[in-house]
Amino acid sequence: MEEKYLKLLANEYPDQESVRIAIVKLTAQTRLPKGTEYFFSDLHGEQEGFSYLLRSGSGIIKEKIKILFQGTLSEAHQNQLANLIYTPEHVISLLKDHDYDSSLWMKQMIPHLVLLCREISSKYSKMRVRSKMPSEYRHLMEELLYPGQEEGKKEYAQDVIEAIVEQGLGDTFIPVICRLIQGLTVDRIHVIGDIFDRGPRPDQIMEELIAFGDVDIQWGNHDISWMGAACGNPVLIANVVRMGISYNNFDCLEDGYGINLRPLSSFAQKTYGNDPCTQFIPKVLDENRYDQVDLGLAARMHKAIAVIQFKLAGQLIKRRPDFGIGDRSHLEKIDYERGVLLEGGLEYPLLDTHFPTVDPQDPLRLTREEEELMTALTASFAHSEVLHRHVQFLYSHGSMYKSVNGNLLFHGCVPMKEDGSFQTMGVCGTEYSGKALLDRFGEVARDAYFLSSDAQKKARSVDWMWYLWSGPCSPLFGKSKLSAFEHYFVADKTLQKEVMDPYYRLSERKETCETILREFGMDVEHCHIINGHVPVKIKDGEKPVKAEGKLYVIDGGISKAYQSKTGIAGYTMIFNSHYMALAEHHNFITEKDRAKEKLNLQITEQMPRRLLVKDTDAGAVLLEQIEDLKALLAAYREGRIREKRR
Repeated sequence: MEEKYLKLLANEYPDQESVRIAIVKLTAQTRLPKGTEYFFSDLHGEQEGFSYLLRSGSGIIKEKIKILFQGTLSEAHQNQLANLIYTPEHVISLLKDHDYDSSLWMKQMIPHLVLLCREISSKYSKMRVRSKMPSEYRHLMEELLYPGQEEGKKEYAQDVIEAIVEQGLGDTFIPVICRLIQGLTVDRIHVIGDIFDRGPRPDQIMEELIAFGDVDIQWGNHDISWMGAACGNPVLIANVVRMGISYNNFDCLEDGYGINLRPLSSFAQKTYGNDPCTQFIPKVLDENRYDQVDLGLAARMHKAIAVIQFKLAGQLIKRRPDFGIGDRSHLEKIDYERGVLLEGGLEYPLLDTHFPTVDPQDPLRLTREEEELMTALTASFAHSEVLHRHVQFLYSHGSMYKSVNGNLLFHGCVPMKEDGSFQTMGVCGTEYSGKALLDRFGEVARDAYFLSSDAQKKARSVDWMWYLWSGPCSPLFGKSKLSAFEHYFVADKTLQKEVMDPYYRLSERKETCETILREFGMDVEHCHIINGHVPVKIKDGEKPVKAEGKLYVIDGGISKAYQSKTGIAGYTMIFNSHYMALAEHHNFITEKDRAKEKLNLQITEQMPRRLLVKDTDAGAVLLEQIEDLKALLAAYREGRIREKRR
């Protein structure tokens, strides 16, 4: 096998010289400083906030400007340079609108951008920097970034800049170099779940992630809900629509993904036209630009799809007793004559008793109109090209968990028992726990979308997607129940309480985190766990770093829905060649707010020495490739493989 592999490798490196050159290149790469990783969690559709954090490097770009231009640029000019990098097209258009001498301004700003780009790119190989340059500007950018030391090169660079501006290319060149600065500041993005729901435009976040490319995603329960809807799970189709309407996200559903809500609108108006639907008034955190819907109609649509979802969920629960949640079929526990919910031997008065589509004798059956509505919605989800492109990216770049550079990333939890052992769950007839459970759920999620050879197995996997969204032993959810029904219909808060998996309490202990790290085959002494899912209430004194530094919980509330609970507007975790740190964010909505924001960076772990590429997982791959090339070189020298003439 080794000889066969070396012969295949010889097709790419046909002689000793090409092998030696490749070894030198790879060795040089391993000795460069480690690239900077950025960790985000629970973005929840907040495209504007996420885009700003991505373009600003979570404040790092502004800090680099301050260091590089201290004493040469005023604070006002430093802010102007930072804003130019974040939103180049916007800044350039403002200058033109105010009839400013844009040519002179460009000739002044481009050298600053080049100097900053040169500084940020210094830790990367020229090949890596070149890969991030658009081909049409690659030659010009290399001339400016790598001027050499020869006499006259400085004047030559200035001549190039003047030529760019005089030929009218400044409007396009400046955004290109700004995006290069952005792309070199952030080497890789890790999204630890929940891109979707609550915020206005998760679709636009997905477009930014796809464009960035160097991304991995650890699925969250809100992501899996959308993935399950794309798989055709009717409960999750209803859930996605319900969640979208509940936060007034019509732009995302209709403009972003082309989901046709007109049948739902007509059905809701006809069926609930005289119902105030008080419990279903959407939360308006953001206004829609394209699909402005009257709140009264939105409330009726919200109730209509919620009732359908509870019917469909009840049907699925009865069909899948192996899920072990038979008590969650709420519509079957209502005394419709008396308007009460029967739960645990007690009666709870309902806040809303108007159920025109529910037959008390068969409460889970859809009416003909509801069936027609679900058929229309299912077709919309099936035929949304944008949705399926985004879901395919979630699959190709995503997983239940990821181990990378000494960090174990997963969105929610590893289900545990009170005694600290791993909870066991039966999946498709076999018991799993710990890492094996997450691995099995990952296989099930992929089967739900991609499996085509076994219709019955695929259908079971599609059902499991709903369990992953809200099941008590789901690593993505990790609560005793999803109490959506109780929040809509019952005033008693004790019934609304969702009990967290023991993991969330036990993981604050160092020994628990070490147990989990061992389970995933990681170095207990040097590795960490990084989670999202549960907002860290900073305003109440809660800290994001737990378990003596072994656990980071980085859901700091980038979602507007949680900012009143956390007291801030989110965290970015940053891992560069010098340290691991948490950047704490506050208000970054308006340009005025951004100009005022100072980088609040808490260094949580200083590296004992500067980390190089060879110290990373990617470096380990490069070192393995070097060893393979050395084996090929030996085969050439010993005559076991014949060199090819070039």
